[in-house]
Amino acid sequence: MKRITQGAALITAGLITIAAAQKVTTPTIGIALAQTGNVALLGQEQVIGAKFAEKYLNARGGINGTPFKLVFQDAGGDENGAINAFQNLINKDKVVGIVGPTLSQQAFAADPIAERAKIPVLGPSNTAKGIPEIGDFIARVSAPIAVVAPNAVKQALKLDPKIKKVAVLYAQNDAFSVSETGTFQETAKAQGLSVTTVQKFQTTDTDFTTQVTAVLNSDADLAIISGLAADGGNLVKQLRQLGFKGLIVGGNGLNTSNMFPVCQKLCDGVIIAQAYSPAQPSAANQVFVKDYRAQYKKDPPQFAAQAYAGVQVMVEALRAIDRKKKLNTWDLDDLRVALNKQILVGKYKTPLGDISFDKEGEVIQKDFYVAQIKMKDAKNGSFVYLK
Repeated sequence: MKRITQGAALITAGLITIAAAQKVTTPTIGIALAQTGNVALLGQEQVIGAKFAEKYLNARGGINGTPFKLVFQDAGGDENGAINAFQNLINKDKVVGIVGPTLSQQAFAADPIAERAKIPVLGPSNTAKGIPEIGDFIARVSAPIAVVAPNAVKQALKLDPKIKKVAVLYAQNDAFSVSETGTFQETAKAQGLSVTTVQKFQTTDTDFTTQVTAVLNSDADLAIISGLAADGGNLVKQLRQLGFKGLIVGGNGLNTSNMFPVCQKLCDGVIIAQAYSPAQPSAANQVFVKDYRAQYKKDPPQFAAQAYAGVQVMVEALRAIDRKKKLNTWDLDDLRVALNKQILVGKYKTPLGDISFDKEGEVIQKDFYVAQIKMKDAKNGSFVYLK
């Protein structure tokens, strides 16, 4: 009986070894983005960008002639949603890498799971301080908000040099918004502005009467909002409805046309710094814009372009690996490690411009923009780029 037990144990161990040494057949990239919840206004644009990348890049040869596949998991709008999405992609879908999640708040919760499993992650919109430092397998194609956000404040001062007082409003339950508002406040002070009031809210709030009243009583010339599309859009609307006449700067969470139906015509004039522009002159972007317009009848937004870039980087890194050793000869675990190394040493011509990564996984990007919302009617508008 003991010998049988020992034999069974050896067989079991062998099965475990075989499972761990799973071969790669179809290269599969995981996409963990917010398709539902209060973050879906951003995540839906990212899903479009990722699917566009899958169709576009596969039509142009995929990975050296082999099509790749995207597997989508809904990360929802909170930490648990992102954690579940990551766990499913890693353990069930057996992906080689993950593009996601949508929020920095989610990344701080879910990225450590990928780090422990040694699976490369590219954050498409995780711009809070400290994201690449989560681990060796964590990188991002989204420029840190500390680099992007100050441009919006400086542009507001160009439009109205008389600005002296600033009101700051931010979502205290969102890690990105907390990080971003710190950058905004530091920039305001560095520009010689006085921060007259700092107001907190929740991303789930819909009534901002208290916060708006405080802004009006502070006699601020400029309001700076760090939040998401739904709450930020409602805050813009209520600021205008209750009589705020000054300029409004929105953070990256408001950087989506999905906000237009929320604040409608009152979105007009909001200033937002961006890490992407359809006017970016590179050949890679102009081809991307042309094909995106042909399919969706509008310019690609930043969140779509960043998600596209995340998929593109992984695909190009896999191509580089495949040229040295065919992907179908790799063990999955080894390929994940090799993919992470290749991502960090590569240089990529993306819709965001030429990008690369430092040793921490921080994106190196040189082109940034500032846009102002111009509404055509209650639902339709555009981001007009300012020089």
